[in-house]
Amino acid sequence: MTTNENTTANAPEAFAAEHAPRLEWAKHAPEVWKAMLRLDKAATQGLDPKLGELVKIRASQLNHCAFCLDMHTKDALAAGESVERIVQLAAWDESRHFYTEKELAAIELTEAVTVLTDGFVPDAVYEKAAAHFDEPELAQLIAAITVINAWNRFGVTCRLTPGHYTPGQYA
Repeated sequence: MTTNENTTANAPEAFAAEHAPRLEWAKHAPEVWKAMLRLDKAATQGLDPKLGELVKIRASQLNHCAFCLDMHTKDALAAGESVERIVQLAAWDESRHFYTEKELAAIELTEAVTVLTDGFVPDAVYEKAAAHFDEPELAQLIAAITVINAWNRFGVTCRLTPGHYTPGQYA
């Protein structure tokens, strides 16, 4: 066997090239970046960290934000969330037994706020969340969902590159 044959036969398949971000928006709008960080901290105050990460992951899945998926799956794992629950989140409705009723209400509310298919959050979805969260906690949950959707818009629009985040990097 020649050297080329051996190299070709045993060479691992190469990954696709990593894309560069379209725009490093935080660099060009630093005051907005700082305000978003403060808003994010305020929005998640008082929420269970694991629940907050599940909400951020689910919204990011729906919005196809790879950068935020990378960040929040890593943060969820660092907060003690299980790989199994993170993996099943994309199919939560068929995997309900992995989550509490309170978490399911938050996930369903996240989908309703994120997608807004009918132009509003259905009463039944809101009422289910209101049954599991007191008003201050529900307000924080709605704020957290809204803020991750804003982050996702920055990430998707600017094509931020996933894979380089370390847990707590922006804390």
